[in-house]
Amino acid sequence: MRTEDSTALPGQAADSLEVDLARLIVTTLSLEVSPEQILPEAPLFGEGLGLDSIDALELALAISKAYGVQLRSDDERNHRIFASLRSLAGHIAKHRTG
Repeated sequence: MRTEDSTALPGQAADSLEVDLARLIVTTLSLEVSPEQILPEAPLFGEGLGLDSIDALELALAISKAYGVQLRSDDERNHRIFASLRSLAGHIAKHRTG
């Protein structure tokens, strides 16, 4: 699990959606990092935050409830959508209904 300096997020991600989404990720998945420790461009899976497919399902449900964006498990774009906090926030910003 990546635990970078907590000063990284405010300087690198002024976008409030990224900040809100980082909070949602930490809360939904009960992660032992603070939202500020999730770097916008760091991978969410593998060597980054270390999320797995079950985490993705839980996160997709939480995103659907919070933002009205449907993320399907069979979507071929999921590897790009879930690549990083920034890519996920970009997808949500483009498709949100709520």
